[in-house]
Amino acid sequence: MRLIPALLATAMIAAPAMAQSPEEVAEAALEAAPVWDGHNDVPIQLRGRFGNQINDFDFMNTMDTGTETRGAMHTDIIRLQVGKVGAQFWSVYVSASLEESKAVQATVEQIDVTKRLIARYPEDLALALTADDVERALAEGKVASMMGMEGGHSIGSSLAVLRQMYAMGARYMTITHSKSLSWADSSTDEPKNNGLTEFGKDVMREMNRIGMLVDLSHVSEKTMHDALDVVTAPVIFSHSSARALNGHARNVPDGVLRRLPENGGIIMVTFVPGFLSEEARVWNANRAGERARLDALWQGQPDEVKARMDEWDAANPLPQSSIAQTADHIDHVRAVAGIDSIGIGGDYDGIPFAPPGLEDVSTYPALFEELARRGYSQEDLEKLSMRNMMRVMRAAEATAASMQRNPPIEYPAGEPR
Repeated sequence: MRLIPALLATAMIAAPAMAQSPEEVAEAALEAAPVWDGHNDVPIQLRGRFGNQINDFDFMNTMDTGTETRGAMHTDIIRLQVGKVGAQFWSVYVSASLEESKAVQATVEQIDVTKRLIARYPEDLALALTADDVERALAEGKVASMMGMEGGHSIGSSLAVLRQMYAMGARYMTITHSKSLSWADSSTDEPKNNGLTEFGKDVMREMNRIGMLVDLSHVSEKTMHDALDVVTAPVIFSHSSARALNGHARNVPDGVLRRLPENGGIIMVTFVPGFLSEEARVWNANRAGERARLDALWQGQPDEVKARMDEWDAANPLPQSSIAQTADHIDHVRAVAGIDSIGIGGDYDGIPFAPPGLEDVSTYPALFEELARRGYSQEDLEKLSMRNMMRVMRAAEATAASMQRNPPIEYPAGEPR
């Protein structure tokens, strides 16, 4: 039976809208809110591969940077664009094994090389120091580029240096890296302080006062709790995952996750295979144990140790991590802390390899499609891609503005902390 035009129009209005596919949901979310990633180690790649000599370095395409001893870089401008990355915290990491005075100098050098890299690509990258800067860069189609220090050794136990690092552009500091400091304990070293010392707590307060984000990736569980007891602005975990699913000390326990909603902070789930897959974590521990056993059995015979380790590796392949496991960690954080407590911190170029399907910065959409298949809405995906991080940044800036009349915290110059 032929419908008359008026009835046909009514029928069309009443017809339900076609459901979007997971790919369409993810695409719409990343178009509205591109990824703001919490941690990328390109700067230390520039130092390690090129000695920070980058006048002839091509950051448009780094696929040819592989060598016999290391793979190609995970990051370049073309792949950032494919991956729908809108904002990036570039880590100005330096080794935790450096003496503090040398670490300070090296961090300044890493800030310098990062700024020079950004300045070489003004059509594609924009230095961002505030949330408003991020929004301007997004509106211009550029990757908003912020900097974060990875490890409190970079300030040489000095609040004056902390303030000057902020003045140079650093917008977060990971409180420790792999080693405990004289004022803060790391998750992967022997504790020295039972968390934070009084000076360490003053570091948290001064970071809040100047508007620098407190990053609790790498710190011990007690340091996490001590920091959350002191801070008045939201914290971040720039690249960590859930300890309930993987027992690595670098991951965040549920007791800390449950505190994030009250604080307003976020955990930026990372793609490090050993932090995602419990099987991979156990494999790493077993391999380290086998290496120690062989070193003891075959002292002074490195060729013998290598040959036997090669045999062990061939018989014990590394268990693969996956996109699905990455999504499992996000699911867990959502169940414990809520959707407002999640972000993304890939740790690209800080790891030798990432899970299959998440090999480099072009692959973020694959994770968002997996989350959409699990029922995450476009609004949910926009929150964890960018909007949660934007809220945290604005809250840190508002806290600093409210503390403008507070004088800087002072300590006598040159005294040990």
